[in-house]
Amino acid sequence: MKNYGQFCPIAKSTEILGDSWSLLIVRELLLGSTKFSMFQRGMPKISPTVLNTRLKDLEAHGVISKRPISGQRGHEYRLTPAGRELAPIVEGLAVWGMRWARDEMRSEDMDVSFLMFDIQRNVRQSELPDGETVLCFQYPDLDAFGTWWVICDGAEVDLCYQDPGKDVTAYLTAQSADMIGIWMGDISLSEARKDGRLTLIGDRYICNSLTRWFPCSSAAGVPRPTAEERFAG
Repeated sequence: MKNYGQFCPIAKSTEILGDSWSLLIVRELLLGSTKFSMFQRGMPKISPTVLNTRLKDLEAHGVISKRPISGQRGHEYRLTPAGRELAPIVEGLAVWGMRWARDEMRSEDMDVSFLMFDIQRNVRQSELPDGETVLCFQYPDLDAFGTWWVICDGAEVDLCYQDPGKDVTAYLTAQSADMIGIWMGDISLSEARKDGRLTLIGDRYICNSLTRWFPCSSAAGVPRPTAEERFAG
C-alpha cells in the first residue's frame, strides 16, 4: 500500500483505494458481486493473486467483510457501512468517465467478457415471456469468445461461452465494438438495427420488445460534453 506521508483526507483515502483494481472491486460489490468467481467475471484481466491481495487489503481497512458461505465451500464478500458510503463516489466516477475519459478508448479496452457479464446482470427478465429464453450473442469479428449464450428462466440468468445445447430463442449479431457502443449509449438501438450494425433474428416478441428487455448500461444516458465544454480554456 502506498503511503503519501500526508494527513490530507484525500491522501489517506487514496492510500486505501488508489491501488489498481481496488475501486473496480468496490464497483463489482455495488453491482451485486459477492464471490471470488464473480469478481473474476467482472474483471477478467485481474490475476487471482492480485484479486486475493486487494480483497485482503480492503477487508483490513474495513471497506468489506468476508464470511463463510453457509453449507458451501468458499467465502462471500460484502460492503461494510464504510464501503457503502463509496457508492456516490463510484457513481460520480462513472459519470465523469462517460463525459471526459472515453476519448482514451483503445482496442484492448473493448472487453467483450465484461460486456456480456454486464448484460447478464442487467437484462430485464420481467420483460421476457414466462419460461426459458435463450439469447445468443454473436461477434463475427472475434476468433475467440465470439459467441455467448444468455439463458433466462425466470429465477436467474446464466451466461455461457460454450454451447449449452439449448434451443435459441433469438440471435443478436454485431461487431464487438458496435455492441459495446450500443450498450454504452454511443449508438442507439434503432439506429444500429436500421443500418445493419445489429441484426436480431428469432422469436417475434423478443425481436419487437428489444428496447424493453435490453436496457443498455446504467451510464448510457450520461450527457456527453459539448465541443465548447471539451475545449474550454
